[in-house]
Amino acid sequence: MSITPCKKNPELNQRIEEFAEVLKTKAHLLADYGLSESDFYNSGLFRGSVERIRGQFSATMREKREFVRRVLSYMQDRNYIANFDSSGGKNRYDYTVELPSGKIAVIELKGGLDGNNTNIFERPAHANELIVWSVSTNQGGDPRRNVWSGLHTRLSAEMISNNKQVDGLIVWDWVCGTLGRRCPKLEADPTRITAIAQFELPPPCIYLFPATIPEVRNNASPSGQPLECVEILHAFHQCFKGAAEDVSFVDFEVAYRGADTVRRTTVRRGGIVVQQSDFTPIQRR
Repeated sequence: MSITPCKKNPELNQRIEEFAEVLKTKAHLLADYGLSESDFYNSGLFRGSVERIRGQFSATMREKREFVRRVLSYMQDRNYIANFDSSGGKNRYDYTVELPSGKIAVIELKGGLDGNNTNIFERPAHANELIVWSVSTNQGGDPRRNVWSGLHTRLSAEMISNNKQVDGLIVWDWVCGTLGRRCPKLEADPTRITAIAQFELPPPCIYLFPATIPEVRNNASPSGQPLECVEILHAFHQCFKGAAEDVSFVDFEVAYRGADTVRRTTVRRGGIVVQQSDFTPIQRR
């Protein structure tokens, strides 16, 4: 077992590397600009074009927000959630969701979890639950590395050092189940697909965090809470054909090692430890 069933498609990554090399060495043949090969690459035309394409793919959250809107609307239509609203960039969280019980869940939308942006969020006072939702559309990325980086390197340190409570993580987007990121869940049972507009989605990967923030003296080793205790994640799980093996539990341990506060992250699924860190110092900012 691994931290997530998703993994890189090695064939796709090989093709990406090969095509990138072709672009770097043959781009001057794609169009006639009246430049020699040397002048073409020294002119900035190639580099500028690459940066422009990169910016067009990464600069906007519009596509991700449209995906989230469709998913939440689907859940609302089927009474898994009562209502939802986008913060529209006004706050350090992205969505407020009213649950059937009357509880309020807040969703913080992130990308691949391996960057410093993962740490930028706030839990508002009115939130009964806060979850992070990773929408990573980079088909060449490594989902296993990204999830572990998010859980241990980023989120655990932020929660412990800055006293921020996060109830869980959902890793799920429209690349899941495609050629770029094959999904073992669908390969085992194609009937678990949920179709929403143009998206054909597998069940989401869910990670449950402790209900309390780890603290050396009084709460040194809290365990991931039950799925039923985080209503928004339970709603995702039920709405999108989740099974027990799609749910992981994240435990944190904290201790002092000399002048350092250290933490260890353990991820369990089906009663089995699938990944565990060593005790790692928290880097103070």
